[in-house]
Amino acid sequence: MDLDFQKTDGLITAVIQDHKTGRVLMVGYMNEESFRLTVERGYAIFWSRSRKKLWLKGESSGHKLLVKSIQTDCDKDAVLVQVEAVGPGVCHEGYESCFFRTLDEGEWKVTETQTYDPGAVYNK
Repeated sequence: MDLDFQKTDGLITAVIQDHKTGRVLMVGYMNEESFRLTVERGYAIFWSRSRKKLWLKGESSGHKLLVKSIQTDCDKDAVLVQVEAVGPGVCHEGYESCFFRTLDEGEWKVTETQTYDPGAVYNK
C-alpha cells in the first residue's frame, strides 16, 4: 500500500480522529503488519512500542476503534485514521480522548471529565 515505514525505523504515526466531530482521540504507531491488519479487519490495530507486539485497541477494555477512512500525508509516513469509537472513551485513564489536559499558565491541567472508571474496566 506504498507507505514509507523505513523512514522512521519501521513505524508510522497514526493520528486517530473521530469521524463525526473531527476531535483527535489518540496517537499511536503502526508497523506494516498492524497497518495491513487494520485495513483487512476494519478496526485500529497498532504496534505497541512498550510491549513490542501488535495491539488491537480495545482488546482488554472492549473500547474498539471502527475504521471509517484512512488518509496519508504527502510523505506517506503518517496516516490519519477516522474512526467510530465503540465505548465511552479511548484513553486508558478514563477519558473520551487522550488529549484531556490543557496547558494553562505553564501548567498542565485536566480540563475534561472522565467518561468511565478505568479501574472497573482494566482491573476486572
